[in-house]
Amino acid sequence: MQTTFIDGDILYRQHQFELPLDYSNPQGKQIQVFAREVVDLNKDNSALPWLVYFQGGPGFPSPRPDSRSGWLKCALSQYRVLLLDQRGTGNSTVISHQTLAAMTPQAQAEYLTHFRADNIVRDAEAIREQFGVEKWAILGQSFGGFCSLTYLSFYPQSLSRAYLTGGVPSLVRHADDVYQATYQRVLDKNQAFFAQFPQAQIQCQKIADYLQNNEVYLPNGQRFTVEQFQLIGINLGRSHANVPMYYLLEEAFVNIDGKETLSYTFLNAMLAEQSYQTNPIYAILHESIYCQHTASEWSAHRVRQQYPAFNYQTGQPFLFTGEMVFPWMFEQFECLKPLKEAADMLAIKQDWTDLYDVNALANNTVPVTCAVYAEDMYVEMAYSQETLKGIPNSKAWITNEYEHNGIRADGERILSKLIEMGEAIANLPK
Repeated sequence: MQTTFIDGDILYRQHQFELPLDYSNPQGKQIQVFAREVVDLNKDNSALPWLVYFQGGPGFPSPRPDSRSGWLKCALSQYRVLLLDQRGTGNSTVISHQTLAAMTPQAQAEYLTHFRADNIVRDAEAIREQFGVEKWAILGQSFGGFCSLTYLSFYPQSLSRAYLTGGVPSLVRHADDVYQATYQRVLDKNQAFFAQFPQAQIQCQKIADYLQNNEVYLPNGQRFTVEQFQLIGINLGRSHANVPMYYLLEEAFVNIDGKETLSYTFLNAMLAEQSYQTNPIYAILHESIYCQHTASEWSAHRVRQQYPAFNYQTGQPFLFTGEMVFPWMFEQFECLKPLKEAADMLAIKQDWTDLYDVNALANNTVPVTCAVYAEDMYVEMAYSQETLKGIPNSKAWITNEYEHNGIRADGERILSKLIEMGEAIANLPK
């Protein structure tokens, strides 16, 4: 494939790096890490500062832009942008049920331990050194913000600015605390959705009852269950999601010879919602992003037991769930079934390494600016505020104008504001 191409007035240049799987054994197994440079064609020969983008997830590649729009439009006005495919995603030695198939469950689990934020950041550092860049700026969305705080913890000398959007985690709380807050937010989002669309509650109960009383299969041959249907509630935490959700429910049933059945259109859409199938890191390493010397022990599943309203029963209100991973997913999802044993091993793993250095962050000198969303269903605002209190030279823009995906909804404005805030911090008297 082409390593460089031009589209309009934007130059795209791809880079491939061979880096250690395990940085404690740098001469051991190597993996490929991919990054795409994006720069204004008219500024390619200029000494522009770099901005590295860390994608949300975990387990998703960087965006594949095809225009000068959103946050990228703002970034290209003053930066040379590097879109990093985090290890295990996109073109970076991708992890999938296919690539893990030849490994034993034990080997799968051990291999996957190397794909957390600490090594993602080490990859970025190795790339910076290969480029010969003294310092660069970073932009982290959601899980990318978690990676940004890992970067600030261990390599602050390499950073000029850090911009975080919907991605300031707790540095010390257990995963159980995170999910206690998350379930409360999900209840709020359910209430708002069904208040806007009361008929959707009736339709959801109808769908759930149908799934309980019939064997229904998705286009990939996987049996579709109420629990899987509930998972589409992950969308309720995104800007402008309620109306598309309602439209989706409208098309759930089709009438065939006087008998209603779930439509192929609806079932195909449900399969498309299951990104865990194509991006298994999002499932198998999800709870590990909250683990430092502790095991998650299927935290979201355990905490859910304190909220029986999420266990649908005929005649009771229907509730969607949110951004949560459950052990039954590795029994029901076709592409996760081969990873079940490894997932169980990782869920009880206690010796996870540190992702943050609280003391280093307490002495931070890098301007850190953050968009914190007051009603964020994915990253609890109170925990973000708690974290930022311990990081000097940081500033939060707390807003209820956007949901968790604000950078997609209005990225140009959000990044512009964070850059402006960063300049203000940098210009404070020392």
